[in-house]
Amino acid sequence: MWSNPAVVWVVVGILMMLAELIIPGGVIFFLGLSALLVGGLIGLGLISSWVIAVTVWFILSIVLTLSLRQLVQKHFGGDISHQNTDEEFSLHGQTADVIEPIGPGQSQGRVRFQGTTWTAVSDGREIAVGEEVVVVCRENIGLLVEPKTA
Repeated sequence: MWSNPAVVWVVVGILMMLAELIIPGGVIFFLGLSALLVGGLIGLGLISSWVIAVTVWFILSIVLTLSLRQLVQKHFGGDISHQNTDEEFSLHGQTADVIEPIGPGQSQGRVRFQGTTWTAVSDGREIAVGEEVVVVCRENIGLLVEPKTA
């Protein structure tokens, strides 16, 4: 069985196509499909040497990948989401609760924000415990906040 080159090419092609389930991207599938086609051509007697088989596989792989990959990905592509990846930008404007007094001046306090506590400073104003503040930005490992206006 393994001495028949057509069987080897078909088995390798099937294994490559199955590998696409583990390593997605659409390229390995076309390499496997090319191997299946080469196996079929060997089985039909159209290819007789391994040099020609590898050359045909290489050319078929390039042609199939370049011509069909976009078409296949359009119909079977994965989920694509575009989200903000800038953490600094996503913090701006969110609210937090003061749990230790902040200020006056650059005196640090603490706020509860996103399920944890953060050190916080204000723009110099004093902010009492229990007040709600708006996050301006992150400053090192703390937050710069300002009192929430009604």
